Amino acid sequence: MTSVTRRKALQIAAGGAAATVAGLAAPAVFAANEKLLIGVPSSLSTPYGVADDTDHLNGTKLAVEEINAAGGVLGRQIDLFVPDVDKLSPESCRQAIAACIDKKVHAISNAFLFAPIPAMDEAAKYKAPYLQGNTQRAATLAYKADPVKYSNILQTDPSEVNYGWTYPLWLTKMEETGVWKPKNRKIHIVAEQVGYCQTILKAAKEAIPKYKFELAAVTDIQYPVNDWSPVIQKLKEVDAGAIMIDHWVAAEYAAFCKQFAADPVPGSLVYLQYGPSQPEFLELGGNATEGFCWSTVLGVYGDKTGQDFRAKYLKKYPKYVGNMGLVYTGNGYDIVQYLKRSWEATKAPEDFAANCKWIRENPYRGVCGMMNMNNEFQEGLHYPDNGFGNQAAELEKGMSQLFVQVQDGAHKIVWPNEIAEAKLKPAPWW
Repeated sequence: MTSVTRRKALQIAAGGAAATVAGLAAPAVFAANEKLLIGVPSSLSTPYGVADDTDHLNGTKLAVEEINAAGGVLGRQIDLFVPDVDKLSPESCRQAIAACIDKKVHAISNAFLFAPIPAMDEAAKYKAPYLQGNTQRAATLAYKADPVKYSNILQTDPSEVNYGWTYPLWLTKMEETGVWKPKNRKIHIVAEQVGYCQTILKAAKEAIPKYKFELAAVTDIQYPVNDWSPVIQKLKEVDAGAIMIDHWVAAEYAAFCKQFAADPVPGSLVYLQYGPSQPEFLELGGNATEGFCWSTVLGVYGDKTGQDFRAKYLKKYPKYVGNMGLVYTGNGYDIVQYLKRSWEATKAPEDFAANCKWIRENPYRGVCGMMNMNNEFQEGLHYPDNGFGNQAAELEKGMSQLFVQVQDGAHKIVWPNEIAEAKLKPAPWW
């Protein structure tokens, strides 16, 4: 669970802007000289989601400060409106978007919502560009089914299906390094019951038969997980060479690492789905996190562009030195920069349709890679190509999934090779 201190800090940063508004605002009427307003729905008061949304809001604020200091956009300054949202509540997700509409925002930027469709339905009535990192194929399938209704819904990153589809490809590449020598060809997946995790499980089941591995077991878990001992016992019984923990809560991953490190499955390559990207994972897990791997389809690259951003971010937020969030920090920053380019190109921030069209038709390379949403799902293209569609064959034509290992207490990208910061290392329990 995220610390109270961090939650209070985010509430202060929001400036008391939390609001819930039912219904739909009247059509927006803008004055040409007023500030450009971006709505950033954020988890301010829930026990989950605060870490990711803190990262997203921090990255957003960094971009806004840079742009405003350089004269703004078309001579206009950017301001933020930050309504509170409960990511798991459909009504709260809808109300957060309604609050943005009531404020007559020029665009909406959001990390992710676990109830995306109600938010999309509300945003579709208003049509301002709605850029987010939802990572959910269910949402982009809704766009595909009705691209007119959802024309303004732009998912900047690839969908979660790619986690499952790419996992056995990554295992194959790690075996090819010679560092990991599988003790067997078995895979054991531990899956949480939220739809996001179940979609990843389904995708993994589709992909594994294409490689020289077998799905030996699936163990179900339900948030919150208070004790990992029964799960670890099942892991030891199956004794698979590869283990995937398909969950999403960083604090619970940290608890898993501590219990697993004390009673590991020898020789197993352990992969933790996404959650370790949040700063609290290393904070809470400490030395027990060493050697665990994880990935994200949306993250700050380790190239010069990415490293320059990391340096700027840590200069502004020094408390994260050594433990910077690598996902929504960059996404929040990239979305504002994308909007700036669109507004400057159209010269009409109030023309929502023109800006949505420009963003769709003009891919943008940010600190998290290329955002190319000009496709049937209106979502980012995925790299590397895992053979399941909506993929990029070249790194600079899509957004790379980053596979990371905790090495010497820090996150290091180990694959794809083009942007790797380090090579895979043997885990302590091997």
